[in-house]
Amino acid sequence: MTRSERLAEQLDWHWRTNLRPRLEGLTDEEYFWEPVRGCWSLRPRATSAAPMPEGPGGWTMDSASPDAVPVPAPVTTIAWRLAHIIVSCLGYRVGWYFGGPDVDSPTFAYAGTADEALKQLDEMYGRWNEGVRALSDAELENPPRVGPERYPMENRVLHVNRELIHHGAEISLLRDLYRRQDVRPGSAP
Repeated sequence: MTRSERLAEQLDWHWRTNLRPRLEGLTDEEYFWEPVRGCWSLRPRATSAAPMPEGPGGWTMDSASPDAVPVPAPVTTIAWRLAHIIVSCLGYRVGWYFGGPDVDSPTFAYAGTADEALKQLDEMYGRWNEGVRALSDAELENPPRVGPERYPMENRVLHVNRELIHHGAEISLLRDLYRRQDVRPGSAP
């Protein structure tokens, strides 16, 4: 197994055994569920109360410039977290590093359904995984030629691995909370 294949396999093992199976059966109700008031989510155009909603289509992602993000930061829905993974964690980098289409938050067509989001996720993850597996040792040791990041490519791959693993865990927890929201302590689940 090459070095790039080992790096890809680290995330792909998590993808196949943990994250992707946990997303099976995701409903639109869960996708948009807001466990607390003031959540950031994806919303129909012109319905966001966030300072700077992003997206050109019928759905926008709640957002703010870095200096305008509320403190503490808002809790985010599964829809928001999936959009973050699709666009910010994978999409930007697939475009920069592997010649995929340019993806960015202001111009991305966000998914208005759970099924559509999972298709976007599968597509972007597939492109990422394929690109990582094709990297040579020399490419891993040097900074990528494009994109704002000037760390070695291996560092960038490990960063994306960490991002997907931790955001995937957050999504899994939200699904657990959604499924058990009516279960009280001491009662059967």
